[in-house]
This record gives sequence, C-alpha cells and structure tokens, in this order.
Amino acid sequence: MSSSPSEIAENKTVIAARSALTNQRKGIRALIPFIGPAFIAAVAYIDPGNYATNIQSGSAFGYKLLWAVVLANLMAMLIQNMSAKLGIATGRNLPELCREHFPKWLSLTLWVFSEIAAMSTDLAEFLGATLGLNLLFHIPMLIATLITGVATYSILMLERFGFRPLERFIGALVILIGASYLVETFLSHPNFGQVAYHSVVPWIGGNGSILLVVGVIGATVMPHVVYLHSGLTQNRIVPRNDDEKRRIHGFSTKEILIAMTLAGLINLSMMYMAASVFHGTGHTEVATIQTAYKTLFPLLGPAAAAVFLTSLLASGFSSSAVGTMAGQVIMQGFIGFTIPLWVRRVVTMLPTVIIVALGINPTQTLVISQVLLSLVLPMPVISLIYFTRRKDIMGVLVNKRWITVMALVVATVILLLNLLLIYQTFGGSLPL
Repeated sequence: MSSSPSEIAENKTVIAARSALTNQRKGIRALIPFIGPAFIAAVAYIDPGNYATNIQSGSAFGYKLLWAVVLANLMAMLIQNMSAKLGIATGRNLPELCREHFPKWLSLTLWVFSEIAAMSTDLAEFLGATLGLNLLFHIPMLIATLITGVATYSILMLERFGFRPLERFIGALVILIGASYLVETFLSHPNFGQVAYHSVVPWIGGNGSILLVVGVIGATVMPHVVYLHSGLTQNRIVPRNDDEKRRIHGFSTKEILIAMTLAGLINLSMMYMAASVFHGTGHTEVATIQTAYKTLFPLLGPAAAAVFLTSLLASGFSSSAVGTMAGQVIMQGFIGFTIPLWVRRVVTMLPTVIIVALGINPTQTLVISQVLLSLVLPMPVISLIYFTRRKDIMGVLVNKRWITVMALVVATVILLLNLLLIYQTFGGSLPL
C-alpha cells in the first residue's frame, strides 16, 4: 500500500529528527525538524486580545505597563516549556493526565472551566479577525464573521495533510505579524530609552491600571494553549529511551525560546506603538481597535493603518484556528470523546455572532474576555506543576526544584493579581 502525501511529509520530518538525535544533523539543521509546536502555541500569545489590552494600556498609560508584557512573556516561556516537556515525557497531554489521576468531579470541573476559557479565547480571536475584515475591506460585521469562520476552518483542514503543512502555515502568519510590527516600529519612532526603562521597572498607578495588567497577563498566558502544547508534543517525535527524551526536550526548549521571544517582542511593539503614537500625541482615550485604526490613519498615514489591520487579520485567523485545535484536545482529554471539527467551529462562533448582532463594543468585550482568561489560568498552571514535579510520571524530565519553585511563584502572582481585580470589582480602592 502506497503512503499518502501527509504520511510521506511526516515521515520525512521524523527521519530528519532521528538524524538530529543521532548527531547526523547539526546546528540549525538539527533544530528545524523540531520547530512547529511552539510557533503554534505562540500564536495564542499574539491574538487579537493582545491588541485590545496593549492598545488600551499604551494609549492610557504610555510606556509604563511594558513591564507587565515582559513579566507575562517570561511566565509564558516557563509554563509552555513545562507543558511541552509533559507531552514528551509521558506521551499524554495535560487533560488526559487530569482525567487519569484526578477524581471524576474535579476532572469535570476543570473541563467546564477550560471550555469557558476556550470560548473566551475564540471570542477574542474571532472578533479580531472580523474587525480586521470590516475595517480593511468595509465588509459588514455579520458577513465578516461568516468569512472568518470559513477561513479558520480551511486553515484547520491543512491538518489532513499532516502536522507539517499546518505548522508551516501558522509559522508563516507569525512571521507576517512580526514583520508588520517591525514596520510599525520604524513608522512610530518610539522612545527606546523609555521602552528599556519601563520594560524592567514595575509600575501600577491606580485602579484603572489593575484591570489592564490582569488583562495583559490573561491575554499573554493562555489557559487553552497550556493544555494544547502538551498535545502537540506527545506523539510528534516519540522518544525511544531516556536520552532521546532529554535531547527532544532540549530542542523543544530552544524552539520555545525563539517562538516566545518573537511573540514577546510583538507584544512589546504593540504597546510601545500605542504609547508613542496615541499617548505621546494626547490621544489617551484610544480604547478600541476601530479608534486605533482611525487614529493611526491621519497620524502615520494609510500604510501604517493598513499594516496594522493586516497583522490583525493574520492574528485573528491563525489564533482562532489554534483555539479550535485546543478545544478538541481539551474535550478529548478531559471526557474522552470529541465532536466533529465543523461542529466545534460553529458552536464557538455563536458568541461572536450574538455580540456583533447586538452591537456590543467589540474591543471592550475583548478586554473582558482576557480578564476572564486570567481568572481561569491558575487551574491549568497548578495542574501542570502537580504533574511535572512527580518523578513517577515524568521520569528523567521531572522538574528541577528551582523550576517548581519558579512555577509556584508564577501561579502565586496570577492568583494575587486576580484577587486584586476581584477586590477592585466589588468597590475596593488601592492606596496608590
């Protein structure tokens, strides 16, 4: 029986990976077969929810919340590395391990909250792509929503040809977003001294900034992709012994550093572009993607506005496809069955269609969805820490003590920020 094109492509990647593991491929050629999972995960870190929170943060507070982007990106590197390692070490994804090791009630509870997080994610991503189509091509919002659904489903269909075409396509979209913000950097002329200073010096100026700080973390460290990354690595290149587990994890770590650094730089550029162009010119009330586009047009010209929307489209299409992939992993892992991809695509479209039909402010909805994600985030993070610290599950890839300590610090920071947000929501004020 002849192999299908998808099987041939996957076999070539596996053969190349085996060559790297046996030192027949060296340098960048050794890393190439392992590039893919982290770039798919990275898409979730530069989705339209990031546009909403970064634009609001930069326009309202200038460069002062850049530190939150850096903090969130460092958290993302640690968490995604642990998730990828879990898949490599166990051949299981995080939801599957939760179902196998946790009581049924707890596993079902985690599944419900994870589905809520996935829906919130898809809401942000779908709205972003829909807005991009509406602003760039003047397509009515409801029609743009349907086009977005078809486009993202088409991207997902690439998986029929194996994991490599989908990885390459999404990786290309990540590079397109990065190139777009490189152009925006040249056009917006940010103050790099301020960028450097505020990237490392924390600042919280009052109640208004708390919501955005939590939103930035919620938009950057995504619950659904914590689950997904372990699913992307669990059977991609199957290790045959402990030494191969270590080496595959080493390549995975390098890929994560590259992909997440790129995502972090894109997020920084989103915020410092808004700080330079909007806050720096007195436009401190730019709180929506539509207003950002309309304000960019006269300030920097049509080219800058078009580049901004092009990156938004690429972000929305790719991240929505990744969100649907994550939803399938979450359902299959937690409760042991999946639904057809087109059904999940239609169901997760419905909240966006309702919001568009009711005329609700899309960008404010994006920010609120990111806060909701941040509130759900501790659940997968704590589960991930629990499993990756257990030697009986992880074997040679069990967490070193300092990694577990750092991960616990990350979980604590997230919980504290969430408690601050809840306190503020119920009328509390901060003495700042």
